[in-house]
Amino acid sequence: MADNRFVTPPPEGFGRRLDEHAVDAGAAEPERPEGLVDSGVYVDGVRRASPVGLADTFRCLQQLDGGMAWIGLRRPSRAQVASLAAEFQLPELAVEDAINAHQRPKLERYGDTLFVVLRAARYLDAREAVEFAELHLFLGPGFVITVRHGGTPDLAAVRRRLEADPTVLALGPEAVLYAVLDRVVDGYAPVVAGLENDIDEIETEVFGGDPNASRRIYQLSREVIQFQRAARPLLKVVEALSGGFDRYGTDEELRRLLRDVADHLTQVVERVDGFRHLLQNILTVNATLVSQAQNEEMRSLTAASFEQNEEVKRVSAWAAILFAPTLIGTVYGMNFTHMPELDWRYGYLFAVALMFAVCAALYLLFKRRGWL
Repeated sequence: MADNRFVTPPPEGFGRRLDEHAVDAGAAEPERPEGLVDSGVYVDGVRRASPVGLADTFRCLQQLDGGMAWIGLRRPSRAQVASLAAEFQLPELAVEDAINAHQRPKLERYGDTLFVVLRAARYLDAREAVEFAELHLFLGPGFVITVRHGGTPDLAAVRRRLEADPTVLALGPEAVLYAVLDRVVDGYAPVVAGLENDIDEIETEVFGGDPNASRRIYQLSREVIQFQRAARPLLKVVEALSGGFDRYGTDEELRRLLRDVADHLTQVVERVDGFRHLLQNILTVNATLVSQAQNEEMRSLTAASFEQNEEVKRVSAWAAILFAPTLIGTVYGMNFTHMPELDWRYGYLFAVALMFAVCAALYLLFKRRGWL
């Protein structure tokens, strides 16, 4: 999506120029303090100095007429941000936001100072997850300050691309802002592709009956919602910048770049909105399929229970039938001297007939009730 003028590789050795206060070429370059990623002072789009600290940057900016300082920070200390705030008269509320982070994308104007919050995104293939990072920009007459709270986006690449085309960088802090916006929105494209692939996999899992599908749908839905919170508010930021074209006399080249960013951002937002609706539908379908599977299981359990009850009935019926002759035989097998029918000639036949009669009566009774 980036403009061709931003993809030309920088000249060999570009960006390593030192100011007049630097040591000679044979000496080792001093290390930058922690939190300061890069600092450069530009005149007419060309890097004239590469200070190694904030104090050196302030001094170089005062010495170079018409210069613009571009200071890149990553997780800076409160002292570093306070030093920048004092030098460039940064608004207190915006400074607190930059230190504490956890802000939604927004654009705020404090007099001549512009404060912009962006949320970059990166898709992690190994984890199949989306990683978000917060980026703050302060822009004012003669300075650009970028404060990152994560590993993305790669602002060093943005700096190299702009340094490779001084005519664009000479347009001032707005050129840096629009190039950073372009980079952030460019980074959304792989995220959209990764989420789309995850949704395709989830559809396969849902219709394949994967029991873990619901959990993954929920996790992916959260990532999509977070992505929406990163991309959708950015539309208002772009609209606000577009609305100030005429008022602030924005260069036509920068207007064209921002319109390109707005077009691609709109496409991303529409795709992400579609993902959210699609995941809601998939969740509904998955709930229906799970419910159907549970109903089938309940029917199977009910049928098995019915069959088991039938077997219990049969066993109970035969047990009752067999119990009757056992009871009669037990009574007549008792060792008593005076018992009815013991001396009767037909007593044995009577006992046997009684057994058969009771068994037949029980059999007919259980048969009629469906137990046999």
